[in-house]
Amino acid sequence: MHIYHLRILSILCLCLVGFVAGCDSEPVVEKVAPLIQINDQEISKAEFLAAFEKSLQKDQPLSGIEREELQRSFLVQLIDRELIHGEARRLDITLTEADVESALQSYRQDYPDASFEAMLQERGLTMQFWREELKESLIMEKLLEQAVYSRVSVTDTEVAAYFADNREQFDRPAQVRARQIVVAEEDEGQDVLALLRQGQPFAEVAAEYSLSPDAQQGGDLGFFGRGEMPPEFDAIVFDLPVNRLSDLVKSEYGYHIFLVEEKRKATRLSKKDATEEILSILEGRKKEQVYLGWLQEMRARAVIAVDWAQLEVNDRINN
Repeated sequence: MHIYHLRILSILCLCLVGFVAGCDSEPVVEKVAPLIQINDQEISKAEFLAAFEKSLQKDQPLSGIEREELQRSFLVQLIDRELIHGEARRLDITLTEADVESALQSYRQDYPDASFEAMLQERGLTMQFWREELKESLIMEKLLEQAVYSRVSVTDTEVAAYFADNREQFDRPAQVRARQIVVAEEDEGQDVLALLRQGQPFAEVAAEYSLSPDAQQGGDLGFFGRGEMPPEFDAIVFDLPVNRLSDLVKSEYGYHIFLVEEKRKATRLSKKDATEEILSILEGRKKEQVYLGWLQEMRARAVIAVDWAQLEVNDRINN
């Protein structure tokens, strides 16, 4: 899903506190003039402000002008979100609980141990609330994929033209893949180097002795090009033969030992090899354009009214 659209969903889905679901509940006795009306949906000032406050970072200092600007931006995004949500209901876009559970587990993989629960607690959210909002965002995403992004296609001619106009974009510099071990003292470095020269596996020695954050990955630095590491490292690893250990290399972090596992020569991708990347770029651009056009159509068809006076904001929605 495109970053722009994810931004809308992520801002809103974590903070809109169920007032959409509330639209199906029993009507309240005392009628309050809505702040926002979107077709048959009404949102009060109190509901809007509760959602807005939840969207802010905890203890986020804001001037009066900053708060007003954020409220205006949030309100416009909220309207767009409600238009999308209403269209999903109209088209009966649904998900199974298995779909939601799979997405939830995938998301939790980015939070080791109990850090996911800690994140929810820090934001003042319950697991049930998070799950419901995740389900809603997935429904929106499914709607966009079916009703909007299905219009997008990229031709071979467009791919060829992009490749011809942007050849330098597909230049790939020389790279090496290396591992490292970092220790604090030179004497310890010499001892570790002796172990490696005796045939101890580099990854195992790194996991046991290295101070570097990549120690548990066996010191694996992945592929990198010149200039991505400190100059003193480049001077060693790019001249070091594959599967050859370096001597100790001193830096501000300690003493390093490097092992180069693979080298890639500088090259320029062919159109065939670059096609997947080009398709991703062009599809992303077209999805953005089609989405914005579709959203503009939704706004034009909708009945949208905002009582800006309730927020003491003199502005309007530009359909």
